Amino acid sequence: MAGYRKLGRTSNQRKAMLRSLVTGLLYNGKIITTEARAKEVRKIAEGLIALAVKEKDNYETVKVTAKVARKDKDGKRVKEVVDGKKVTVYDEVEKEIKKDSASRLHARRQMLKVLYNVTEVPAAKAGKKKNTKEIDMPAKLFDEIAPKYANRNGGYTRIVKIGQRKGDGAMEVLLELV
Repeated sequence: MAGYRKLGRTSNQRKAMLRSLVTGLLYNGKIITTEARAKEVRKIAEGLIALAVKEKDNYETVKVTAKVARKDKDGKRVKEVVDGKKVTVYDEVEKEIKKDSASRLHARRQMLKVLYNVTEVPAAKAGKKKNTKEIDMPAKLFDEIAPKYANRNGGYTRIVKIGQRKGDGAMEVLLELV
């Protein structure tokens, strides 16, 4: 007997679908899907959340100085003429960064194997490439989702039955983070 549901798909299609559903669940907090898919997504999502809870505080803060290009009010780099050439002006900035420990880095890479990249497009200027931003899903798991479940031993998701789908009669459910 197989250890997972095949969901009527080839392995690469099934993996892509599950990755997409898990990413959607963790990004939005809930998804509507069929019961069989929800049970498979739940396994993967709970494993990722458990990993995030385990490694959420496993980093050290380090101060770093970096050269950053000076920018004007329009966001363009400020240029200065030196020896007849236009040269960008740089400022030294001190930043605090999180340096992951080896186990947290490994956990982050394990999460990246499952999660897709999420690009957030603002509603005001939808479709504008300039206003989009890339969401770091492992960072969201570590910083937002894991602290909520720090003193909870599993059971991070809930499946609520909605009813049968009109087209094919499949049982539809709401899968949400508790």
